[in-house]
This record gives sequence, structure tokens and C-alpha cells, in this order.
Amino acid sequence: MFSRAQVRRILQRVPGKQQLGIYRFLPFFFVLGGLMEWIMIKVRVGQETFYDVYRRKASERQYQRRLEDE
Repeated sequence: MFSRAQVRRILQRVPGKQQLGIYRFLPFFFVLGGLMEWIMIKVRVGQETFYDVYRRKASERQYQRRLEDE
């Protein structure tokens, strides 16, 4: 694994410290979040994407609530 000194050295090499300070890491996390969202929308595991499963589960929960209310 990396030691604390190695991690610190790697983080110091990220450009923009003078202009942006700690916020210099924001573009990296913005791109990472966009990539994760794209994967959840486009990548199929078996026959379903993440959002297919989400919509189905939400529909099942709504159906269960309706049955309990009646």
C-alpha cells in the first residue's frame, strides 16, 4: 500500500494549487461522477441497466403500498 508520504507527494503534484487551492480536485470528481452516471444509464448487466432495476423496484413498492392501503 501507499505510505502517507507517498500519497501526500502524489497529491502535491496535482496542478492548480495556487489558483484553486483544495478545489483543484473538483474537476476530477465532476468527471468521475459523470462517468458513473453514464455507466448506470448505458451499461447493461444481463438484460437490465441500473435505472431499469430502480424503476421496477419503485413500481413494486408503489404497488405494495396500494395493496396495504386497500
